[in-house]
Amino acid sequence: MDLTFFGAAQTTTGSMHLVECAGRKVLLDCGLIQGKRKESFELNRSMPLPVKDLDAVILSHAHIDHSGRLPALVRQGYRGPIYATPATRDLADVMLRDSAFLQEKDVEFVNKRRGRQGKHLFEVLYDQSDVEATLALFRTVDYGKRQTIVPGLELTFNDAGHILGSSTCTLDYLRDRLPRRLLFSGDLGQRDTPFLNNPVAVPNVDVFITESTYGDRNHPTRENVLGRLKDYVDLICQHKSKLVIPAFSVGRTQQLLMMLNELVEHHRICAVPVYVDSPLSKKATEIHRNHVECFNEKTRRMLEAGDDPFRFPGLRFTSSVEESMALNEAQGPMIIISASGMCEGGRILHHLKHTIGDPMNVILITGFQAENTLGRKIVDREPVVKIFGEEYELRATVFTINELSAHADSAGLVAYAKALGPSLEHAFCIHGEPEYCEAHKRSLEALGVRKVDIPVSGQRFQNV
Repeated sequence: MDLTFFGAAQTTTGSMHLVECAGRKVLLDCGLIQGKRKESFELNRSMPLPVKDLDAVILSHAHIDHSGRLPALVRQGYRGPIYATPATRDLADVMLRDSAFLQEKDVEFVNKRRGRQGKHLFEVLYDQSDVEATLALFRTVDYGKRQTIVPGLELTFNDAGHILGSSTCTLDYLRDRLPRRLLFSGDLGQRDTPFLNNPVAVPNVDVFITESTYGDRNHPTRENVLGRLKDYVDLICQHKSKLVIPAFSVGRTQQLLMMLNELVEHHRICAVPVYVDSPLSKKATEIHRNHVECFNEKTRRMLEAGDDPFRFPGLRFTSSVEESMALNEAQGPMIIISASGMCEGGRILHHLKHTIGDPMNVILITGFQAENTLGRKIVDREPVVKIFGEEYELRATVFTINELSAHADSAGLVAYAKALGPSLEHAFCIHGEPEYCEAHKRSLEALGVRKVDIPVSGQRFQNV
């Protein structure tokens, strides 16, 4: 087996890895690159491999940095199967449609300016028809079911505990006529999260492609996080201001709702309206309710007892543009949860535009922010940031709770790798910035893993 790493190599976006085995080519993930707009715009348009040569695609989960280039792949001629869990397929349906809508809007905006300048107009990366064609190619595989995807390569999904439907991907194959096992982590979740199962360890792994997002740090306890969230809500109640939370529509939004539900039910925060201003988040939350098989036992018991963890007094989902705009004129206190999580698009940009200049308002960043994103600039407290091409002073109070991340921390990553067994001989650290990959590499070497590599984009490894 040969491996080539095209995306999420010493970065956290654009997950894309090529597996070549028994004369066949299989792609692990096909994610959108996020970051500097011009650079990302160009990179997302150029597939780093001949599309016609691909035999199959395996999708670990629905997050856009793992799934977002699938319609571009199809637009360029791919017609093979896309393997995913049922919940991932349902989430990809709404997320890719939303992504196509944003692609179309972005290109429309850019082309207006380019048209006035007499420059050639850009073509969209993909549109709704490409999404429809992509969804038709999905082949769902349940957790734990072994599936032959090409001759000589068998796939098994197991729960990664990251978001609904997320999976690790086990590939069984032969090398020199002997059985061999590769495991692709996708994104690994934390243990004991509010509603998802713990990541499932896989025995007898020889080769491990592992994420490294938080390879150098550990997360505090959930109670610590709940207490800090309570403090931020108390602050905006005191100032009658706004708490704006950029959040991914899938996973992060539902996690926040469960925590706010707990604070409300135990009367730990004042009665403050909570608005989820994202049509995608509304749809994603409904999909969560339809896939209780992915929930842990505690959450299933809550639902069976009629206690919906994603609904509580004061919570409202907004749908229309008019409802969204009205929030910008409304007086606080209020909480606004909106996408996208890295502030690179969506309605969150409008809310930031209207709140970022008031020191009484609070912006709460709840997860990892990739380099060059607006979210990272806010975390770094840059004094002036650009929103829709206009400059705004960052005067709002900024807090971060990275511990809400759906990614395992360093201890979780190490514990998972240890559970794979003594057969593990070769690991690849991906999906992390260079220093985090280096930290995770050292941890794996300390476990006794004989060979650990940190690939760069385009690097190929033969006969693994």
